[in-house]
Amino acid sequence: MLARLHSVTLEGIEGVLCEVEVDVARRGFEKPIIVGLPDAAVKESAERVRSAIVNSGYSYPKTQWIVNLAPADVKKAGPAFDLPIALGTLIGQGLFSGPAIKDYVIVGELALDGRVRPVNGVLSMAMTAAANGYARMIVPLENAQEAAVVQDIEVFGVGTLAQAAGFLAEQLPLDPTVTDIDELFSEASHYSIDFADVKGQESVKRALTVAAAGAHNIMMIGPPGAGKTMLAQRLATILPGLSLAESLETTRIYSAVGLLKKDQALMAIRPVRAPHHSASGPALIGGGSSPRPGELSLAHYGILFLDEFVEFPRHVLEMIRQPLEDGHVVVSRTKKTIRFPAQFMLVAAMNPCPCGYFGSSLRNCKCTPGQIARYLAKVSGPLVDRIDIHIDVPAVAFGKLRSTARQTDSATLLERVVAAREIQARRFGDGASMTNAYMTHRQLERFCRLDTAGEMLLKHAMTELGLSARAHDKICKVARTIADLAGSEDVQSEHVSEAIGYRRLDRKL
Repeated sequence: MLARLHSVTLEGIEGVLCEVEVDVARRGFEKPIIVGLPDAAVKESAERVRSAIVNSGYSYPKTQWIVNLAPADVKKAGPAFDLPIALGTLIGQGLFSGPAIKDYVIVGELALDGRVRPVNGVLSMAMTAAANGYARMIVPLENAQEAAVVQDIEVFGVGTLAQAAGFLAEQLPLDPTVTDIDELFSEASHYSIDFADVKGQESVKRALTVAAAGAHNIMMIGPPGAGKTMLAQRLATILPGLSLAESLETTRIYSAVGLLKKDQALMAIRPVRAPHHSASGPALIGGGSSPRPGELSLAHYGILFLDEFVEFPRHVLEMIRQPLEDGHVVVSRTKKTIRFPAQFMLVAAMNPCPCGYFGSSLRNCKCTPGQIARYLAKVSGPLVDRIDIHIDVPAVAFGKLRSTARQTDSATLLERVVAAREIQARRFGDGASMTNAYMTHRQLERFCRLDTAGEMLLKHAMTELGLSARAHDKICKVARTIADLAGSEDVQSEHVSEAIGYRRLDRKL
């Protein structure tokens, strides 16, 4: 007897709808066969299904049965097909039937005792099911809240194979899972850190505020212990909250790679990723035989913090140049090209020299000019061009460290950033998804017109520093953001002057 059910597999973070056909023959030897380009995890499902069926109290077919996963030219990966295959096997034996089975999309991994285990990527699977017109979905109980974030589909969580079979046979009623998105955001969208924890460094806080207001990439240069890491960790606290669309896209990336925390249905705060400088290119960019997102995509709509920037291998750093421009990563394989979103703010930190104390007022630098030049040369000019703001982070004096004066806190800075982002939203007419950092050249010419004094300042900087056309555009975009923070309709000379001051590495390289 032939049974047809529907499930979903993942390609990268995108879901692909699949039909699961299970044909239980009337004769032949007991020999399960799974076809349709399955990977090892899918092939092994036959053994998990066998034990789960028997241990759930059902009879296992003593004849040959075959499973076809269509479309046959799409690679099927992971254990999410266990549950639909097991249910198809029971239906194929005539043990139960349900008139509405064809209306469900079913995913879930089976334990040997019949329990249904959670799987990765359920949010993407639910979005795919809803986009293809399905109104109901059966998922593992632990994934139900995550899948129910998708409002256009009813989600039913099951804990065992027997529970799923009873529900489909209309013998065991289940209520659909309901997720309150507003409540999820209110519970999870808070931070335990604050800029008020940072003593001094007001000029750096100003630069970070500018970066947050326009979604600009930023580089911090300073001696060890100056607070670069502490400042970078707190940058997320002054970024506007995630919109629902941004949250869904970020959540499905984390869900696809299994990094969504237990009982976490939605990412409510912007991600901050801080890979070690020993990370490989594929770890940053993404890839593998079954391509999966890397650190750049995990930082989508958030922050990628690269500490000890010059310690990363140069060829690894060069890999991030294109994603910085495009906002996505393209992983090419022989048969397929997969695109991962990667729209993030790059926050880099580095020492000014090998010993770390060049220019410090607290300790003498022991490096020679040649050593300093070679150290800074580890960062290529094209990569420096793509970093909008370069700011020195000086060591904090003892008096400031011991000061009890009130420090600028995140709430104050966030208020300024939100006001500037609202100006940009009105300017571009594209809500929170468009910021000054992503202006096109045509938009740059329209919205970043300079007065005479500003033109002269920019011309002098271009000549004296030998800046590239890309650096010219970065200065104009940063100046536009500074004007937005000031509530100015026009970009004035003082805004251009401050933006030029943020090109410190151009003077040192």
